[in-house]
Amino acid sequence: MKDVIDELQKALRRVGAGQVPAGEAQLVAVHRTYRADIEDVWDAITNPERIARWFLPVTGELRLGGTYQLEGNAGGEILACEPPSRLLVTYVFGEAPPGSSEVEVRLSRATDDETMLVLEHSAVVPPEMWDRYGPGAVGVGWDLTVLGLSRHLDGDPALSTEDTQAWGASDEGREFIAGSAEAWRAAHEASGAAPADASAAAGNTLGFYLPG
Repeated sequence: MKDVIDELQKALRRVGAGQVPAGEAQLVAVHRTYRADIEDVWDAITNPERIARWFLPVTGELRLGGTYQLEGNAGGEILACEPPSRLLVTYVFGEAPPGSSEVEVRLSRATDDETMLVLEHSAVVPPEMWDRYGPGAVGVGWDLTVLGLSRHLDGDPALSTEDTQAWGASDEGREFIAGSAEAWRAAHEASGAAPADASAAAGNTLGFYLPG
């Protein structure tokens, strides 16, 4: 397994204002460079066989204007697909209203053999939920996702859902999740949140991901 602290430090995080069809939204963003060619990264995030190896099994009409469903997670519509640089989808989990949540992934060549990935998730979040959990509620999940993509691009074997859950409960997994919650606390504070509020939200997020 990769060094979890090193993996956390390779990502930059940003919190700000976003916009979705339903209105003003909260935005969380992760920037990460991978030592892989842009076409390889694009294939890894759009090829259903590969997505299942580092994220979750996905089904649906995987084309522009089609729909997708991640197993046990979110689903939505594919709004933009511009190989090998841009993917935009609605990202609906549970009973979220239509047009209230979107994820955009942009790829660009950092060097001849490195690719910059920028993932932005904009969503309308009830104020009471944002006040309680802040950006870490989804940010920790996206950190785990970009870690999975890093493992995959480096040729690590695919993890089953059970393996992933077991790793999350391990000392290493708990260290990663705790570090992620702290990183999102810092990003939240950098966006203008009061330090006490950012710390309280990060603590609640950590309690959600690591109960007890």
